[in-house]
Amino acid sequence: MTLQREIVGNAMQMAVVNLTPGQTVYCEAGKFLFKTTNVTMETRLSGPSGGGGGQQPGPGGGMGGMLRQAMGTAMQAGQRALAGESLAFQYFTSTGGEGTVGFAGVLPGEMRALELDGTRAWFAEKDAFVAAESTVDFGIAFQGGRTGRSGGEGFVLEKFTGRGTVIIAGAGNFIDLNPADFGGRIEVDTGCVVAFEEGIQYGVQRIGGLNRQGLMNAVFGGEGLSLATLEGNGSVILQSLTIESLANALKKAQGGDKQGPTGGVFSPNAG
Repeated sequence: MTLQREIVGNAMQMAVVNLTPGQTVYCEAGKFLFKTTNVTMETRLSGPSGGGGGQQPGPGGGMGGMLRQAMGTAMQAGQRALAGESLAFQYFTSTGGEGTVGFAGVLPGEMRALELDGTRAWFAEKDAFVAAESTVDFGIAFQGGRTGRSGGEGFVLEKFTGRGTVIIAGAGNFIDLNPADFGGRIEVDTGCVVAFEEGIQYGVQRIGGLNRQGLMNAVFGGEGLSLATLEGNGSVILQSLTIESLANALKKAQGGDKQGPTGGVFSPNAG
């Protein structure tokens, strides 16, 4: 069943979700806004497929099943902690009739509901996840290697699989692109990637070479040394505002300039 929801607001959107009796939705800790009194709230360390947080052991349970369950939950929580994500999820279930729950992101910007049909996963930047049906599995995808070290937000991605609705949020306004419409490849600021479908190849490349123009791009261009690359045929969601640019604007308004007069490679956060 598709999650009944309405995304409201402009500069700081929120999602109002209507739950049918017995339906469950979960969110990352800190994204909950409000609920009706007939909606129960439970905090767990495990994701919906993790088997922890009060769920019963499966077949072949007993002490061994409980131990495997606890180890699985600990591994999930540890992976999220390593990725800088929240350790816990909050679960909301409607009892005794229909219920309503409200969620929001943490930055001024848009929200989007993605519909998963079980055939393709979606990947999103760290902290993009807001809420999802209990039929959607949340995981962490590590890019690793050179891509992760160079790509800033690209080192860790959230991964959503299964069937159902997942709600994500980003900063500023969204734009939807398909690299196939632009010759099969697009290059963007590493902080502008919000989410993309499975099948899109994500990478990071250096800006130019060790020549005059390459150094000018790195020193004065404001992008640092790297750009994200997205290749293939599928949906890509970009955001118009990056967390770094927002932080720099706030710092400058308070009397300091985090990037300095040149920005680019001289920015403390440049990749």
